[in-house]
Amino acid sequence: MSHEFSYEELKAAERLPSPAGVALSILQLVEKEEASIDELATLVQADPALSARLLRFANSPMVAPRRPIVAIQDAVALIGMNGVRSLVLCLSLVGRYKTGQCDHFDYARYWSGSLALAQAMSSLCALSRLAAAEEAFTIGLLADIGRLALATAWPEEYSRCLMALQNANDLRALEQRCFSIDNVALTRLLLADWRLPEIFIEALCLSHEEKEPGEDRCGRLARLFVFSRSVREYCLAAEEERSSLEDSLAGQLKSLPLQLELDEWLPAVLDEWRAWGKMIEVPTAFPKHEKPGKGKKETPLPGLKILLVDDDRMLLARLGKQLQKAGHRVTACRDGQAALSLLLQDMPQMVITDWHMQPMDGLKLCRALRNSEVGKELFIIMLTSSESDDELVQAFDAGIDDYVIKPVSMRVLLARIRAGQRILSLQEELRQEHALLEQKAKELALANRRLEQMANTDMLTGLPNRRYAIRRLKQELAESKRSGADLGVMILDLDHFKQINDKFGHEVGDKVLVHVAKVMNQVLRTSDIVCRFGGEEFLVIAPSTGLMAGRKLAERIRSALEATPPPKLKLGRPVTASIGVASLGGGDEDEVDIIRRADHALYKAKAAGRNRVLVDGG
Repeated sequence: MSHEFSYEELKAAERLPSPAGVALSILQLVEKEEASIDELATLVQADPALSARLLRFANSPMVAPRRPIVAIQDAVALIGMNGVRSLVLCLSLVGRYKTGQCDHFDYARYWSGSLALAQAMSSLCALSRLAAAEEAFTIGLLADIGRLALATAWPEEYSRCLMALQNANDLRALEQRCFSIDNVALTRLLLADWRLPEIFIEALCLSHEEKEPGEDRCGRLARLFVFSRSVREYCLAAEEERSSLEDSLAGQLKSLPLQLELDEWLPAVLDEWRAWGKMIEVPTAFPKHEKPGKGKKETPLPGLKILLVDDDRMLLARLGKQLQKAGHRVTACRDGQAALSLLLQDMPQMVITDWHMQPMDGLKLCRALRNSEVGKELFIIMLTSSESDDELVQAFDAGIDDYVIKPVSMRVLLARIRAGQRILSLQEELRQEHALLEQKAKELALANRRLEQMANTDMLTGLPNRRYAIRRLKQELAESKRSGADLGVMILDLDHFKQINDKFGHEVGDKVLVHVAKVMNQVLRTSDIVCRFGGEEFLVIAPSTGLMAGRKLAERIRSALEATPPPKLKLGRPVTASIGVASLGGGDEDEVDIIRRADHALYKAKAAGRNRVLVDGG
């Protein structure tokens, strides 16, 4: 089944990947020429988790500061506004779209590959001086965002599309058949919408064409994109497959105007890629690639982010090592107070805490977590040396989900963690289902708005139709009667319109109607409502307008139509109109009465020779 593609509809229904919240505000701020470091630092501080990651990045070997960075403003100044933009965009998109509903789209491999491409482009642009490394990183990260967009907008259909794919080179043609657009074209739309530099967008699109890029700046950037995609495949390959790819990379490198030693440059790119992966929690090691959904039916439960809290250094080290060996990502601290600070910086999925600690014990930590928004969905396991029923009831009342008796049996602890993993997986599934239902509800609301608009709109002129006109006139009549304000109504009929249709055809007649609608919209006030009433008739509702003011307004419409011929149409005579004007009378007059009086005035105007305005009773 092919989808009729509409970028604006997908965007309005929020079915396309996009940064959100503080991240979106930061990206919008960095675009402004007058943006300052202080403004950017203030925005970053509004998000504690982002602040913590930014500080971690500023103190990492990738930045290598001369002294420890502890202030957000110092971190922003050190990294630079474009560097912060790259990091924020990366964290926001990866955080929001690390997983999704498209079964055969490998999200982890997609982000890992995007990160590799970003790092390769950043390094190559720094060496060639073709572009700023930070901008190159951003565009590299988003170079295949169209694939993620298709997986996000149509997860089930794109999954079937990927499942049917036999050759990677056929992907774009298959996407065109299924969605009326391919991932490269969709990438271009998204990057342009995010106002990324046009030179990068053009170079990226050029790199996907079969013809050889030129020697201008755009062409040279396109060559870097082609080479970076090969570097991406090298990074994603299993260790035993990489050696066979190095010869191909060496051959491609000869066509680039770069002086670099591949055997030195590649390991450096790999190291940076892995460092970034660790920073944003994207895997950078893959076994021999298999398509998602193939192989074993049972998928192992994903490793968890675990915060381990215990004042026993030896126990902390032993448990941390064994939990990491089991595939979990572990952060450790020695008391409840420190745990709360870490929670705000880097939100875990599970907390394993000892009971008896100072200055804040495990019980107080549990209560504090359950009383906060960030801690309500955490899975909490208590380590305790007590098996007293009363104490265990006290611990469960404080908010723990499970407990393990000390001395800790690793087999028991891992079993409890697996139980927690299943619950957390179910919670995530429920969140995704809820998000999907919200998305469907937005789509339905959008469809309903479109249907309502279609039901009330004349498709030829774009003006409101007769159905809308009657309903709106009822509303304006009621409001005028309530407030005592005047209300003018005009009915306009094009003179000799049948002759235009008979002589030039209905296509020309339609163009005349569109022209008339445009002229009337230009002449009328913003408070006036003009509708196509049927055929060559138009109705104008003019709030706060009496009979004489309505006559002046109608005369302005008539003279504008006569003086403004339709462009590119040779009709032989001006387009003119007869107009009847009425205003709100007294008593219980309704919309039928006022339309009848305006129509009667129109009839007299036509009988008097057309191309004129007459008022009711005139």
